[in-house]
Amino acid sequence: MTVAGNPQPKLKRINNQRIPLSPAKNKLILRKMKKHNFYAGPSIMSQYTIKNTADAVIDFANTGLSILEVSHRSKEFQAVMDEAQALVKELLNVPEGYSVLFLGGGASLQFAMVPYNLLKKKAAYLDTGVWAHKAIKEAKLFGDVDVVASSEDKNYTYIPRGFEIPADADYFHFTTNNTIYGTEIRKDPDTTVRLVADMSSDIFSRPIDVAKYDIIYAGAQKNLAPAGATLVIVRDEAVQNPSRPIPTMLNYKTHIDKGSMFNTPPVLPIFSAMQTLRYYKQLGGVEAIEKLDIEKAGVLYDAIDNSRIFKATVPDAADRSIMNVCFVLKPEYAELEKPFMEFATSKGIVGIKGHRSVGGFRASLYNALPLESVLVLTQAMKEFENKI
Repeated sequence: MTVAGNPQPKLKRINNQRIPLSPAKNKLILRKMKKHNFYAGPSIMSQYTIKNTADAVIDFANTGLSILEVSHRSKEFQAVMDEAQALVKELLNVPEGYSVLFLGGGASLQFAMVPYNLLKKKAAYLDTGVWAHKAIKEAKLFGDVDVVASSEDKNYTYIPRGFEIPADADYFHFTTNNTIYGTEIRKDPDTTVRLVADMSSDIFSRPIDVAKYDIIYAGAQKNLAPAGATLVIVRDEAVQNPSRPIPTMLNYKTHIDKGSMFNTPPVLPIFSAMQTLRYYKQLGGVEAIEKLDIEKAGVLYDAIDNSRIFKATVPDAADRSIMNVCFVLKPEYAELEKPFMEFATSKGIVGIKGHRSVGGFRASLYNALPLESVLVLTQAMKEFENKI
């Protein structure tokens, strides 16, 4: 029934229920500008992942249940876990003798789990930023820590080189990508000791020689899934005989033996991770993704390096991250930071405010970000510069 003077609201069908949307709400949706999401994390997800996850929130695997309410012990979710683990192995060419785990707690929990399981006497760490520094702090609770090199002297704007890893270290730990400072190590190190890497912000952005590593871990909220899950790839042999009693939940062997099902896993993020991994496979795998990421980063760095008013915070191109591009206004234009931020916002650009310890701007170019968004940002930079 339509009341005179009051148009009947449009209806959206969800789970066979007709949900009214007001005319004002519909107009607002139409007026919304497309957003270009450069947030450092949680960060942009592919539309493939978002749509399929949204569909599963309504009806998961034709069960008539939402993914939010399904049992993690159901055969339908077990199939999700199995496929997600298999896709990680396929995309990264994980060799035999490794387990793929989906855990909770984020990379920050791994800062403690790694030394809890591996550190017997001494570990070696490379200090290249805040997250590496936090990992070092946790490791010191379990034994001696040899910080083999640090770039703290220049506010972490370079990657140290020429350091030696002690042969008697139980393992060497490094952070591959530094989201705050915009540096990245894109080569797998050669070492005679066990190798551990925090790959939270660049996992799946390049091929990895997994056989060189004993543990790889990554918080999901950058290149994989919504926050709440942590991907861990662990060499089974490396964690079979820890040197100390370990609480059950913090023992890697617990999760290997139970297939990441010792306790209730983060169900929805794992489902989203599976969708992202399917999407990566459709794109052609990490080799194809790496080419796209290098292209996007190249476009933005070229715009910065050729700018009259902007400059990159990492001077050496070999050390620059292709995931997180950090840049600032040159000193003589520093007062224009707020006006540029407002100008960028007017173009639908979000998430480029730099971390407080660096200032300026940070554009995160994770795998799901399209080249179109980078071009919108570089065009905004040029337009703003031309007004100066």
